[in-house]
Amino acid sequence: MTKSELIQYLAEQNPHLYQRDIERVVATIFDEIAAALAHGERVELRGFGAFSVKRRDARVGRNPRTGETVRVAEKFIPFFKTGKELRERLNGKG
Repeated sequence: MTKSELIQYLAEQNPHLYQRDIERVVATIFDEIAAALAHGERVELRGFGAFSVKRRDARVGRNPRTGETVRVAEKFIPFFKTGKELRERLNGKG
């Protein structure tokens, strides 16, 4: 499901709301999650999962085409861990 599909689904489920308001709510939620992660905070949605940031150390990599060694800088990556309810639902237990 894409962001626009989510907005469309929510609009269909809530005909009393304007689509532009739903778009604003969805965008605000995603922006707030991204902002919290950018500040190094953890975002937990009970029953769904938790977003956090993991640090990858700098390392020496290899260019697969030339075989040349390349320095790869330290970086931070988003990480998502599913919640228990979501895992159970995916595995047919819920």
